[in-house]
Amino acid sequence: MSQSSSSGERDVVLRLAGITKRFGPLVANDDVSLELRGGQVMALLGENGAGKTTLMNILFGHYVADAGHIEAFGRPLPPGSPKAALAAGICMVHQHFTLADNLSVLDNVILGTEPLWRLRSDRGRGRRRLAELAERFGLAVDPDARVGSLSVGERQRVEILKALYRDARILILDEPTAVLTPQESDRLFATLKLLTAEGLAVVFISHKMNEVMAASDVVGVLRGGRLVALRRTAETSRGELAELMIGRTLKAPTVEPMAAGEPVLVLSGVTVAAGGQAALDAVDLTVRRHQIVGIAGVSGNGQSVLADLVSGLIVPDAGRLRVLGDEVRSAAPGDMIRRGVARIPEDRHATGLVGDMTVWENLIAERYRLPEFSRLGFLKRDAARGRAETVIRDYDVRCPGPDAVSRLLSGGNMQKLILGRTLSYGPGLILANQPTRGLDVGAVAYVHERLLDARAAGAGVLLISEDLDEILSLADQVAVIHRGRLSPLQPRAGVTIRRLGLAMAGHWEELSEAN
Repeated sequence: MSQSSSSGERDVVLRLAGITKRFGPLVANDDVSLELRGGQVMALLGENGAGKTTLMNILFGHYVADAGHIEAFGRPLPPGSPKAALAAGICMVHQHFTLADNLSVLDNVILGTEPLWRLRSDRGRGRRRLAELAERFGLAVDPDARVGSLSVGERQRVEILKALYRDARILILDEPTAVLTPQESDRLFATLKLLTAEGLAVVFISHKMNEVMAASDVVGVLRGGRLVALRRTAETSRGELAELMIGRTLKAPTVEPMAAGEPVLVLSGVTVAAGGQAALDAVDLTVRRHQIVGIAGVSGNGQSVLADLVSGLIVPDAGRLRVLGDEVRSAAPGDMIRRGVARIPEDRHATGLVGDMTVWENLIAERYRLPEFSRLGFLKRDAARGRAETVIRDYDVRCPGPDAVSRLLSGGNMQKLILGRTLSYGPGLILANQPTRGLDVGAVAYVHERLLDARAAGAGVLLISEDLDEILSLADQVAVIHRGRLSPLQPRAGVTIRRLGLAMAGHWEELSEAN
């Protein structure tokens, strides 16, 4: 890549000018202009709904802007054409990977790169090129491995190799470390450093401030669809960026020391089988009132099964499960709610809310048979809407009103809606499963504050999270789940992100050495 003779900086490789995109009355991007240079890493920050992903989808050709234009390497980029974006050297790695699980690594990488008229795929050439790229950029992966058998970190390497195989010169990463361990994240950013040293330009969307500060050269902040700030990373701070994102000073919640109370959740030797293997293997766990217990782990190590147990969707195949003093012998989600269990599910879109139902319908979905909302089999709609208005006010759910369709809410407001539905009844046990996944820093702080309020009021909280900063910010005690086994609980004091990351890979001695 040539150098700019005047400033010593690399040349501009991407220019967005006046990009505007509307979805009906909603202005997702409002006159956004920015430039990216070769070898530069730009982080895009913003609240949920600020327009980050929309802007990147316009760049990659998934959407067509209503106004403005894009230039790549000094040439106009045709709008609405992913093929044109790829031809210009622009590649995008989505948060949810787009790989075929039943195909090998090699097949995934070369798929779509050869002419349709060619009778046979030149797999030998593809294998050699893949091996060269993997060696050059430290992206070791078995080319013959079936993608479905790979870890999350290995799948991400395959996605990046796909981009490099297509001669990517601009790489877009959407939440690239959302499901990675700290060690996998470190390896990813080490790889990006090698790539940018050779002139590759990178744009990544992230909610993790520590990553933004450590990995980026410049930071663009979007708020309400507008680019409100563009800062050199070395000349800004986490505090300034957070304030630019949400438009106000953000105060971190304070965790006050509290004496733990009586047990509200006890698992004794709990085993759950799935697919012929133990999804949970002889798990012992106790959560007490006035206590937050954090469970860390890489996705797919048994967290979802543990959450299903606490939600009442399944029962143990072996061992005992006690919830709020009673032993649980049958799967009954409604019974768990009546006992006083509040459930914040992992996926607010798929299982947290029914997107096509209104706000008020979702708010009473777990309790519509109560006399408060039902009489002789008929819904008391006025009572339900009144309840919704109270929750909207008390939990700051930003929506037009109780009759708003839930799927039109931002991720943060969806989560506030779920918090209002579950926490407003004063639960004794709270299952918080990935409660801030995909949320911006303002929404994260709000969720944390509500969980700490519930802890102070006497609830016990089981916090399952892949965000290690979240666990170390909130939890009184910490455990790691790995291949269905749960490490012994450890006090948060002395536990570091590094130790947690190693324990998540199965090195439990790292946790015990912390105390």
